[in-house]
Amino acid sequence: MPDTPSTPAPSTPAPGTPAPGTPAPGTPAPGTPIIDIRKLHKSYGTLEVLRGVDIRAGRGDVVALIGSSGSGKSTLLRCCNLLEDSQQGEIVFNGDPVRWRGTGHARQPADRAQVTKMRTNLSMVFQSFNLWAHMSVLQNVMEAPVTVLRQPREEVETRARALLAKVGIADKADVYPAQMSGGQQQRAAIARALCMEPMALLFDEPTSALDPELEQEVIRVIKALAAEGRTMLIVTHDMHLAADVANHVVFLHHGRIEEEGPPDAIFGAPQTARLKQFLRATEPA
Repeated sequence: MPDTPSTPAPSTPAPGTPAPGTPAPGTPAPGTPIIDIRKLHKSYGTLEVLRGVDIRAGRGDVVALIGSSGSGKSTLLRCCNLLEDSQQGEIVFNGDPVRWRGTGHARQPADRAQVTKMRTNLSMVFQSFNLWAHMSVLQNVMEAPVTVLRQPREEVETRARALLAKVGIADKADVYPAQMSGGQQQRAAIARALCMEPMALLFDEPTSALDPELEQEVIRVIKALAAEGRTMLIVTHDMHLAADVANHVVFLHHGRIEEEGPPDAIFGAPQTARLKQFLRATEPA
């Protein structure tokens, strides 16, 4: 009789080899938030601006931060991007916690390469545009990918022109910021942020410096980005924008989260007296 073929024994992985289906080392597990801020504290001298704030934004989330002036919204955004140092708490980007040295007011990020990596993946759009006045719009959009990321200039220019078209100012590529309206400058700033191909966008009051007509130009762009599934944190005074684009709204008061939840709950059924008072104050007269 012919020999019966034997079933090969299952192979044993070499020591240290991850099991099948295990993410490679350094790869975030599925569902890991892009931004995860835990118990964050920030003060200027004796003035405590953030008092133990927790914020999470998963892939595709749009989180709106609302609250009165001085509530800590913009400071939180700047701490997230490491433009400001915080004194306590954790900032975790895509599963990678910021490494610190020192404590209290002496605390600083310990790894400059990690800071650069985070900032290139968390592009920030400022209230005051922050475009370089001596560069054309196209040069503004191209500058960081070419000089920071060392990407080929031809490749970056193609992407930059496509992004200027995306935000509706393709015809402004060769003009200087001073020759543009505020709404056009802010759209150029958004194109500049997108050209870094970031994992998330941080908007700090993107429409507050604009008159109502120009404001709508920028709001249309932000809504389109939200519809694409972009991860965004948006500090805004515009409750309609927050309600329309966010899937989670956070109300900050005196450096703490007073209330948070989906827009329907925050704007339709607020629970705390302070949020009710704030929303009444933002209603048109």
